[in-house]
Amino acid sequence: MRRGLALGALIALLSSASTRAVAQTAPQAPLLRIGREQLCVTNGTVQALPDGRLAIDTPSSRAVVRIATEQTAEVRFRYLGPSKDSKPLASGELRRQIGLKLKAQDTCNLVYAMWHIEPDSKFAVSIKRNPDEHTHAECRAGGYVTIKARSAVDLPRIQPGESHRLRAALRGDALTLVADGTVVWEGTLGSQISTFDGPVGLRTDNARFEFEYYAGSPRADTGSNALDEHLHRCSVDGEG
Repeated sequence: MRRGLALGALIALLSSASTRAVAQTAPQAPLLRIGREQLCVTNGTVQALPDGRLAIDTPSSRAVVRIATEQTAEVRFRYLGPSKDSKPLASGELRRQIGLKLKAQDTCNLVYAMWHIEPDSKFAVSIKRNPDEHTHAECRAGGYVTIKARSAVDLPRIQPGESHRLRAALRGDALTLVADGTVVWEGTLGSQISTFDGPVGLRTDNARFEFEYYAGSPRADTGSNALDEHLHRCSVDGEG
């Protein structure tokens, strides 16, 4: 019996590894490079560098893409170290991180896929949902739900001067994160994400970066009044 159980465990392990390998090597759809003029910066500052890359050196930065795309995004970044000034999160924690927004209807209703740099080093996915609130003054840090991964791995801690890539792809309610060519997070977000819609975007906290930002293929027909409304306005909401 023990031999049978061991064999079953080995088969499950090999199957999981095979699935992960396929996910890592499967062809990926081409992405659209997003320039500074295609970003709506709602918090902090995003600067364009002479070579077309972008740069952030503010303790809190938030932005969304001005065009409707598929719910795939990638940031290719070089971490330059802590920002000159620091701003603790609403929890009081002083965290350094970079990540991607998905379905960002507004500051109160969206999905975050974050790569923590300090004080911990991990990947974290959360949904911020406040159906009746749409500005930072209304929801602040309320409505967060951390999503547990079906499978996840950690990578070595990011060091200043290093370059990395983080991609998020949302298909229905299934989310996959790929970092530096490795699938690091897989899971499902549940039916609640069908109740809001919005563009992809970017978030950083307490760190300096030089980066390129990429989004999925443009959507010819958004099919969403909320998304259409969001794409036609760009306001600084003071989001945290």
